[in-house]
Amino acid sequence: MSNDFASSSVPRHVARGAIGFGALLGSFALMPVVGFVSLLLLPVGLLALRGCPTCWAIGLLQTISRGRLRRSCEDGACRLVVAEPGAK
Repeated sequence: MSNDFASSSVPRHVARGAIGFGALLGSFALMPVVGFVSLLLLPVGLLALRGCPTCWAIGLLQTISRGRLRRSCEDGACRLVVAEPGAK
C-alpha cells in the first residue's frame, strides 16, 4: 500500500474534495427534504475522497508540495530539503 495520497494537480484534488465534502454534507442536509434517499450521496462522497477525508487533506498537502520538497537520506538519517529549480 502506498503512502502517497497526492493527485496529479491541485485543481483536480480540490475538485475531488468539493465533490466529496459536498456530497457528504448534502447527504445529511437534504435528509429533512427527501428523507433517507439523501443517504445515497454518502457513497459518492466517500468515493470522491477515496474513503478518507483525512487522507484527502494529507493528499492536498502532498499535491501542493510535490516537486518543491525532496527527501534526502544520508548515513541512516532522512530529512526534507528544498528541491533545486528544474530538478526532478
